[in-house]
Amino acid sequence: MKKPKVLIVDDEPAIRRSLSGVLEDEGYDVVAVESGETCLAELPRQPYDVVMLDIWLAGIDGLETLARIQEIPPQDRPSVVMISGHGSIESAVRATKLGAFDFIEKPLTIGKVTVVLKNAVQQRRMELELLRLKADGAETPLIIGESVPMKALRQQLTLMSGTNGRVLIYGESGTGKQLVAHAIHRLSPRANEAFIEVNCATIPEEMIESELFGHRQGAFPGAAEDKVGKFQKADGGSLFLDEVGDMSLRTQAKVLRSIEEQRFEPVGAAETVKVDVRVIAATNKNLEVEIERGNFREDLFYRLNVIPFYVPPLRERIEDVPLLAGHFLREFTTAYGRKPKELTEEAYRALQEYTWPGNVRELRNLMERIVIMNPQVRLDARHIPLNSARRAVFDRPVDRFGSLQEVREAAERDYILRKLEETKGNVTRAAELLGLERSNLYRKMKALGIALKE
Repeated sequence: MKKPKVLIVDDEPAIRRSLSGVLEDEGYDVVAVESGETCLAELPRQPYDVVMLDIWLAGIDGLETLARIQEIPPQDRPSVVMISGHGSIESAVRATKLGAFDFIEKPLTIGKVTVVLKNAVQQRRMELELLRLKADGAETPLIIGESVPMKALRQQLTLMSGTNGRVLIYGESGTGKQLVAHAIHRLSPRANEAFIEVNCATIPEEMIESELFGHRQGAFPGAAEDKVGKFQKADGGSLFLDEVGDMSLRTQAKVLRSIEEQRFEPVGAAETVKVDVRVIAATNKNLEVEIERGNFREDLFYRLNVIPFYVPPLRERIEDVPLLAGHFLREFTTAYGRKPKELTEEAYRALQEYTWPGNVRELRNLMERIVIMNPQVRLDARHIPLNSARRAVFDRPVDRFGSLQEVREAAERDYILRKLEETKGNVTRAAELLGLERSNLYRKMKALGIALKE
């Protein structure tokens, strides 16, 4: 996999040497130059993910160099991290306004540099992905929503998806777990390799081993020829196991071994096939409950649950409904060649008072039906065919959840998210408002599926 490429710009030879050594040890491809002029001459020669740029340089200074970097077309423009031994709030603000990703003061620490650089690389990949989506005709980002849970989810995507760690995505049916899996792959070092999907709930039990691992001719009745399985097709890339909680215990055992050893035997084969596969799994079940019931292997759960993602149901981010509805209306009016349509305030109110048991998938299907069935441009509440029994304004957590534990967790999660929003993501300040130690708040955030912010 291609290493992220970093250009260091600093007029101190000792800084260039030490920073280059640290970043190369961290797995980056590094080039170091001494001036802004050399930096601007170097950038057209090869693509860079990040430029680490000192403010105080002989000749054109760092801020002028930054301004010129911003003139580079977006598809070729690297993220820029400013570094300075004489930092000031004024310099940091000016650098940010000119487009810098972050600002680090000297003396540099390995921890700070590696965290900021990792985030800058992920930001660059996210920007390239959005440019690619726009080039493909997409009008909005893949993950739509401006609610606090969706902002947290996108933040977690930026921080985590550049790794090769296994991912387990939780969420009800129809929430968009598949979209999150695609986003994780597209933002990962494996983005240029295969993304292979398997829906474990739709494949018959007698066929799933063959689907996952392949088979040899004659391995069972009907096996007329060799078949390459999904694990092998995903070699070098990502394998998405959707609804992994529906997999049988027998298949779970073989999947566990394949994940641990990165090798397997096709059905009916004596030889072993070696692979390099990143597994992304998703489920709409509570796997810890399934473990207690004997339906899911505990060891497999811990292998998959390295990086957990929680995709909230639509009823927990009801403020995103207008954005999603508008997006789907545009999508289907274009697809069916209809005139652009708009929803009245009453229509939006009706959509936001609905419980959405089918989540985003149900909303998307509803918008498609509305586009097909209604020729008029302006649509009001009369044109929204919703089950009135499912309408509710969520004033009480009990309206949304079944068990007392679910109510408690939902209330805690909502309250913590509200305090994080009030403090603009400052965990220390949020902990003070909540009357918790900062470390205790971090543990609660992790347990409740709230993305940790560095």
